[in-house]
Amino acid sequence: MGSQQIDIVMLPFMAHGHLIPFLSLATQIHHRTGFNIAIANTPLNIQYLRSTFHQHQHQHPPPWIHLFELPFNSAGHGLPPNSENTENLPLDQIGKLVISSVSLKTPFHNFLSDIIKKQGQPPLCIISDVFFGWVVEVANIMNTVNITFDTGGAYGILALFSFWLNLSDRKTESEEFNLPGFPERCKFHVSQLHEFMRNADGNDSWSRFLKPQLSSSLQSFGCLTNTAEELEPLGLDSLRKYTQFPVWPIGPLLPKQLLNKSPLSSSSSTTQHAGKSSGISAEKFLYISFGSQNTVSRSQMMELAIGLEKSWKPLIWVIRPPLGFDLKAEFRSEWLPEGFEARMKESNQGLLVKNWALQLEILSHKSTGAFLSHCGWNSIMESLSQGVKIIGWPMAAEQAFNSKMLVDEMGVSVELTRGVQSSISRTREKLEEIAHHIREAVKDEGSEKGSSIKAKDDFISAIKTRKQEVFEQYSRNLWPILHKRLNLFLLSTVTVATLMLMSSISGAAHIRSIPESHDSFAATCALPSKFAGTHLAPMNLPN
Repeated sequence: MGSQQIDIVMLPFMAHGHLIPFLSLATQIHHRTGFNIAIANTPLNIQYLRSTFHQHQHQHPPPWIHLFELPFNSAGHGLPPNSENTENLPLDQIGKLVISSVSLKTPFHNFLSDIIKKQGQPPLCIISDVFFGWVVEVANIMNTVNITFDTGGAYGILALFSFWLNLSDRKTESEEFNLPGFPERCKFHVSQLHEFMRNADGNDSWSRFLKPQLSSSLQSFGCLTNTAEELEPLGLDSLRKYTQFPVWPIGPLLPKQLLNKSPLSSSSSTTQHAGKSSGISAEKFLYISFGSQNTVSRSQMMELAIGLEKSWKPLIWVIRPPLGFDLKAEFRSEWLPEGFEARMKESNQGLLVKNWALQLEILSHKSTGAFLSHCGWNSIMESLSQGVKIIGWPMAAEQAFNSKMLVDEMGVSVELTRGVQSSISRTREKLEEIAHHIREAVKDEGSEKGSSIKAKDDFISAIKTRKQEVFEQYSRNLWPILHKRLNLFLLSTVTVATLMLMSSISGAAHIRSIPESHDSFAATCALPSKFAGTHLAPMNLPN
């Protein structure tokens, strides 16, 4: 940390889809305020954040950001060695990772204590992941405030809050159900719930973790969410009413050049395959990706491949090993129809990309026509910002809620697994409208400030005001104590001076002279330097 004061401390959840939005938020806050910001996480996640700076030709993180490693032993939580984030972990092990995050409480507390010891005061605030409700208690102990950060959208996080905190009230016998906080017209369906949510009864491991953590997050000073006012009017209004605290929509946290519709790069081998340069039809192509930690079953993968080949539509498919196999393993051709990949190449119909691709580059390419997606929030924001249609295949977490919002509230998506039909021409109009809303929300040109820029400024103003209020209250509480101690000190000083005087008088035979000036004697009775300017009143000495 050096000698710089830390203004804000951040603690993201251990997943790339959370780490990157936190880093983006830190960058944007710094650029608006000049604040120094510390991001704390496990060692391998801090290494990952450092690597993102290297990717942008920076040897080291900029001086205003401080990356701090919190000790973490994955093996001690039943996880494979060096498993510190959700990448390549199956669902059961992701559950263990989520539960293990509570073990960061003590090292995070110690980290904050060290900051306060070095700079003499706590940071303005802590910004922690919405799943880290335990940080609220730590913030209170450290005399600061916690801001919970939802890296997703308002609709999705409200659905998670409402689902997990009202488990006992949900009627499981009906396939359709309502969630507290949403209008009556918003009907949810049991098929939108992942298996671990359908099986939740309040006593399972997911319930035991999520209920207290989400409940504690609701005790935060406020909430930041990675969306914009214009995108989610229903979600934001409902979230504010449900949580009863400030909600600042400060998204989307995307690269500025992406929002300006500028090409991100021209060097990617993936995007060079898009369009005429690869021989693929100049017709708009379908981009398929289920995120960095999701995949489909072997049978689903086989059926999807058969359907794609029969469609004769150009495609780019980011493909990973199916469920039940090591996600880091080399892809095997037997998981697809025999000869599928070879036929894709020979016919110039499509390109299969193993494991990972530069998604932002693909979505910003002019030939990308639609995105078959798992409906993770980062993917949704990237796609909508480019006006790319979304075909939803939600898989876990709040993804089904995100998909429902895209279909029912925005009208910009169809859901493959539900067979929803929609007018493509009307979808295109809505997409163009939403892409425009996104660009307007992050506009920051002189006096023209979009809603998300204003929300960031409101948030910064709120935490500064809160800090001043805390300081003033602290001062009011401290002054009576200081006043009492000062009176005691003055009393003891007078007593000592009087005793000294009496002693000098009683031993006058041994004193050659009495001070000539009352003032000179009074000067000898002055209080210590820290009370400079406060002296004992002059005393009348005997002749």
